[in-house]
Amino acid sequence: MRAFIPTPTISYIGIGPFKFHLYALCILLGILIATVVAIKRLPEKSELITDLVIFTVPAGVIGARVFHVLTTPENYFNSNFLDAFKIWEGGLGIWGAILGGALAIYIRLRLRGETKEFFPMADALAPGLLFAQAVGRFGNWFNGELFGGPSSLPWALQVPLGKRPMQYIGYETFHPTFLYEAIWCTLIGFFLLTRKNWKTGQIFWAYVLLYSLGRIFIETIRIDYSHLIFGIRLNIWTAFIFLTLGGWQYLKISRSEVG
Repeated sequence: MRAFIPTPTISYIGIGPFKFHLYALCILLGILIATVVAIKRLPEKSELITDLVIFTVPAGVIGARVFHVLTTPENYFNSNFLDAFKIWEGGLGIWGAILGGALAIYIRLRLRGETKEFFPMADALAPGLLFAQAVGRFGNWFNGELFGGPSSLPWALQVPLGKRPMQYIGYETFHPTFLYEAIWCTLIGFFLLTRKNWKTGQIFWAYVLLYSLGRIFIETIRIDYSHLIFGIRLNIWTAFIFLTLGGWQYLKISRSEVG
């Protein structure tokens, strides 16, 4: 029998009257990992990191959800708008999380009178954020969503009939793009952890650059619905913009005389 990765048959754990959605638990675990990694990297700034996380996490989640809703308005504005608040069902745009989280960090540091700490904090948080994104992608696995095209590879993902797009109803196994992204994020995270002599800000912008590069490849595999601009998926355009921005800022800092 050919090997494959099964899609989980459950998406939540029920304890009494309570439901704990595994998608949400993956996000919470990722947040914990990101916080621990950042504190390990800058133990002398543990109080500041903890303070920033308290403000950054909700801002990042809100930004991620707003980005998703605005880029797929037909799923919410033409039916029940209350579905826009059901984040446990999936639908968080990482680009919105990056923007929302970065804005929250800047505002909080400004309120504390410590804006000079923005890029040191961003550098400290970046590797852990990648690990958090890796863990968060398993939430998509539990929800049986955001997989790629049909595949017969040994690590292909078996998708239940009810989860398959109509045009692929006759296929059983698909590319596990959640796993590809999780592996890519983990590799980048460990790579950035080994960077010891980079200038302030380079780790953060390398995170933006490298994640975007991998995301472009992954988006070419995914088959979930996406708006197209000139025949290209919206998220590919978005990733390209972030890749360009990340590369430009990384090179700008590398050529500067300030460390």
